[in-house]
Amino acid sequence: MKHFLARPLVLLLSLVACGTPPESAPVPPDGLVAWLPVDSLNEALPVGVRVYEGRNDSLPLAAWYVHVDLNVEGNGARVEISDDGDRRETVSEFASSEGACVALNGGYFRMGEDPATHVGLLMADGEILTPAIGSVLRSEVRYPVARATLGITETGRAYIAWVNSRADTTLAWSSPPPNEPGRPAEFPDLSQSSSWPMRDALSAGPRLLEDGTFNITVDEEVFFGSSIPRVHPRSAVGVTADGSLILMVVDGRQRASRGVDLDELAELLASTGAVDGMNLDGGGSSALVVNGHLLNRPAGERIEREVMSAVLVDCAE
Repeated sequence: MKHFLARPLVLLLSLVACGTPPESAPVPPDGLVAWLPVDSLNEALPVGVRVYEGRNDSLPLAAWYVHVDLNVEGNGARVEISDDGDRRETVSEFASSEGACVALNGGYFRMGEDPATHVGLLMADGEILTPAIGSVLRSEVRYPVARATLGITETGRAYIAWVNSRADTTLAWSSPPPNEPGRPAEFPDLSQSSSWPMRDALSAGPRLLEDGTFNITVDEEVFFGSSIPRVHPRSAVGVTADGSLILMVVDGRQRASRGVDLDELAELLASTGAVDGMNLDGGGSSALVVNGHLLNRPAGERIEREVMSAVLVDCAE
């Protein structure tokens, strides 16, 4: 079943700019946080890249996001995969080794394996390391699945789609199979899918926003029965109406910030102007780095978990 928030997204989007946000990005009066620019970081960043911090001492919550205008020449985004022997490195190491001005942790991976393996589609510079998942087995029941995936084209445009694979072919779908717990959907007809020619791609999920609407597809993407819908530290990615990229992190499991559930994460993402968005790997993996500065406190510490993939931003000179 699709999960919709009660608050209309159109109200949230009417209160934020679609494009480069103003110096103090507004939120509704009852918003989870009030976004404010981080001037100490923004003064060293190029046009089109801005950092915002949001806090709510009552909940409490602490969150940050980076707005990247991909229409500015020289600004670009990409997915990077660790080339360490164990396929893991910290987000700060990703940023440093790749010369990226912004880095956010990426998709789910199997921590107990050495080298680590990714869960779902992982592609960088046209090469697929891990194909998209086509089905998931839960309690001896097989469900067809298409999971939320960030894709970046050769021209540097960012998109979010439900993606799976059939016979080594990556396919995008306008909607995921309508799975419910204990009631798998029929495997969809291939005629309902389309090719997805991306340079880089990273699956995670579930999706949070679709075309300006709250659409949290926990059941459809077969995340039911897992801890993913609960309150956690979070990472998320969004795309605005003008194609700008939003990279977000929310601290959790600490006194200063409890974390958020998926409904709250969708609300936070929408308050930045994003019209499409998805959840990334979270918990202790959540980390957002700007110009070498770790913005958040992963699991309450300054020690970063090594992760398998990251979303990187290259800034204009």
